[in-house]
Amino acid sequence: MSLIDLADRATRADGVAPFNEASLFALRDGARARVIVHQSAPDGTIVAAAYAVGDAPVEIVVDPDRRRAGIGRRILDELLADGEEHFWAHGDLPAAQALAASAGLTVERTLLVLRLTFDGPPEPERVPDGVVLRTYAPDDADRVVAVNARAFAHHPEQGAMDRADLDRRMASEWFDPAGLFIAERDGEVVGFHWTKIEDGIGEVYVVGIDPDAQGGGLGTALTARGLRHLHERGVAVVDLYVEGDNAPALKVYRNLGFTEHAKDTLYQR
Repeated sequence: MSLIDLADRATRADGVAPFNEASLFALRDGARARVIVHQSAPDGTIVAAAYAVGDAPVEIVVDPDRRRAGIGRRILDELLADGEEHFWAHGDLPAAQALAASAGLTVERTLLVLRLTFDGPPEPERVPDGVVLRTYAPDDADRVVAVNARAFAHHPEQGAMDRADLDRRMASEWFDPAGLFIAERDGEVVGFHWTKIEDGIGEVYVVGIDPDAQGGGLGTALTARGLRHLHERGVAVVDLYVEGDNAPALKVYRNLGFTEHAKDTLYQR
């Protein structure tokens, strides 16, 4: 059983994936990991693992049939002894909370999962004066990467997206250029909203607004345009991820009808 197979088993049992998208891309691409720890059964089957690439926090997964036997704690203790300090708990499930508490870890960061269930067509977007919303064209790629870098300059994951990352995501089966909306002002790209549909669930995948264009309602307009697209595609439920301390974004999303559904927690030594 590979790490991806193990992650799939855990996802089916927990309702949340143990590895984030960047880790799954790295696993599928065969990227060299900074941290990779296995616990195997006598037959060689991987029953637990810890994974991290580059500067990313460590993610730990234990096979659902092998839990409550101390395996997760043994892996965590080994990682702490090796100097690791940051660990993602996707879904922040009770077992993860208990493991973190037992090891004396504290919460450093919270990533909220918000959910919107449509009860009718969403309100039409109100586009700021001088802004044009349109769908993605291939020559927008580098400009999207540039806006993304400016919009998420202080975000440890999203802000690191380069052209290769963009191309990798666009090669995914779920990618639909008709669901990627571009905001232009005076011929310059000032924002974008990338939507996603996978397994029947819609997602506000990324909303990026150039810092010079923030504060004028562009984020709300782009988000609303994407929601209208998802509703027109027959999606009933839409999720999104947002930092727990991002008050302006939370205000936008809650005004659009999103409520808290789950959360990912970053624990630190």
